[in-house]
Amino acid sequence: MPKRLKKPCSFPGCPVLVEPGISYCKEHSKKVDSIRNKLYDEKHRDLKAKKFYGSSAWRRARKYKLAQDPLCEYCYRRGNSRVATEVDHILPIKDNWEKRLDFNNMKSTCHRCHMKKTQEDRRGHG
Repeated sequence: MPKRLKKPCSFPGCPVLVEPGISYCKEHSKKVDSIRNKLYDEKHRDLKAKKFYGSSAWRRARKYKLAQDPLCEYCYRRGNSRVATEVDHILPIKDNWEKRLDFNNMKSTCHRCHMKKTQEDRRGHG
């Protein structure tokens, strides 16, 4: 079966080719993530959650989960294989704080699926 072709980085003007399923090259991925996280922190995240997501306990749990399940679990269920770049809480931590470090409450996910799930959570929970 033929391999999918690389495509240009999504950052405007960047000619670097990236693997299918990846949007940005390494240089721009860090820059975009930094901007995205800063905006999310300013507009949406509460202080308790912000402190948690900056903790070493979360960073260790996230790293472990991505090592155990390196593919997006939502895409995989639909028959696709995309690299997981984020870890999603199945039950949002604002609704169930006690399960914030419970691996049974986490799924490895790509950014696209994580944003889709987050929007569904917002519609369903308020």
